[in-house]
Amino acid sequence: MSATWAFAADPPVILCLGDSLTAGFGVAPGSDYPSLLQQRLREQGYPHRVVNAGLSGDTTAGALRRLSWSLRSKPTLAIVVLGANDGLRGLDLSEMKANLSQIVATLQQAGVVPLLGGMRLPPNLGAGHDTRFQAIYPEVAQEREIALIPFFLEGVAGDPELNQGDGIHPTAAGYRVILENVWRHLAPRLDAPVPPTPSEPAT
Repeated sequence: MSATWAFAADPPVILCLGDSLTAGFGVAPGSDYPSLLQQRLREQGYPHRVVNAGLSGDTTAGALRRLSWSLRSKPTLAIVVLGANDGLRGLDLSEMKANLSQIVATLQQAGVVPLLGGMRLPPNLGAGHDTRFQAIYPEVAQEREIALIPFFLEGVAGDPELNQGDGIHPTAAGYRVILENVWRHLAPRLDAPVPPTPSEPAT
């Protein structure tokens, strides 16, 4: 007798809030990390639906402005990966921190469990600037008491074989590495997967 997976009529939603690194700039549809995450969840029996709320070029201020719209999907979990464009454009880092903190606070107030993805800047922007930039993520995570992915691009950044020609955006292979970075921190925060249930016998 075959088995089928029983999924809820309204599955829990995981919101992936971010910029081009979340949107999947430059790779084929289905190669971005939210799509790979959806596939992993299905393979392992989780009923969650993943919503890709990545917007290329977005900043922390932009994501904060559109957050109420993103929350229409009624997520239970949110993976927040923002700030790269703030840093690359030289925007005020104190404002970036305030925006990230407000995004996390708004998610928490809506009953959403946030997971924050840390970022780093290319070394050519200056060590001092990058040091302050990197420190924002653990500070926000500690202050808001949430989980942190220390470096979202761990194992990908700086590797020409895992990045597109611009050296910033991951390739499809790079996103597969990112999936593992995310999964290590996300999986412990998921409820147990849905157990298999026998299908009804054919009549």
